[in-house]
Amino acid sequence: MSSVAPSGAFAATAAERAFFRLELAEARRSRWVAFTAVVYTLVFGGFVWLGLRESTVLGFTGISRVVLNVSNAVVLAVPLVALVATCQAIVKARSSGFFELFLAQPCKRSDWLGAVVASRVLVVAGPIVVLFLAALAYGRVAGEASIAPLVARSLAVVVSLVIAFVGVGFLLSSIARTPERATVYALLAWLAGSALHDFALVGALLRARMPPAVVFALAAANPVEAARLAILSGVDPELSVLGPVGFWLANTLGPRLTLAVGVAWPLAIGVVAIAVTARRLRRADLVG
Repeated sequence: MSSVAPSGAFAATAAERAFFRLELAEARRSRWVAFTAVVYTLVFGGFVWLGLRESTVLGFTGISRVVLNVSNAVVLAVPLVALVATCQAIVKARSSGFFELFLAQPCKRSDWLGAVVASRVLVVAGPIVVLFLAALAYGRVAGEASIAPLVARSLAVVVSLVIAFVGVGFLLSSIARTPERATVYALLAWLAGSALHDFALVGALLRARMPPAVVFALAAANPVEAARLAILSGVDPELSVLGPVGFWLANTLGPRLTLAVGVAWPLAIGVVAIAVTARRLRRADLVG
């Protein structure tokens, strides 16, 4: 009995590695890696052109200002890229007949899901991580001491946001019955996270006076808003631009706890969404 367990564990690891290589090859063949790299490079290039000027934003100039502006931009771009990259993974595999071939192989459904989730996270987050590290290297050469903490904070927030929306994208893909519906669900999720939530919160604040703690809870419930607060708390510890809510955050939570919320909450959303997707995939009829 003891000799069978390691063999089973090794077989599962081999299956996950095989699926991971297959998914990465498919991402390269479909130009997904190139697409994400081009999107992030254009965003970075635009802010490099604007940021390396004499004006300042919250006291930041040069490459520090570039990283700050890019961090706020990718908070909106990353969810859309992650949702588009994942929303059709399961529904397309079901409609294309991939699962029929998959079920005939000696591997688990969790092997495929774990591999495809890891590959999508790498494809979506990899290019932006490389660009941030390049900015860090440039900042060190240029003698900007403030660049390292800002890059570390931005990377933590961006990676957690990638995991959150990769998980949401796979969950939507497991729910949708057709690729068209999956695309619509993904667009609605991005609009709700990036725009509609802001309008709803502003509308609620215009109609009723709310305590700062309630306003923060409503804002932080959205992972995009939580990421924005985490980035802002690093460059403006007093959070003066947020008014009474910023004063409450600065005195109650502080920059470190605000960062922890901005990283942990999106990460928790992504992990829960992936767990729910795994449960649905385990119980679903993959051929029907």
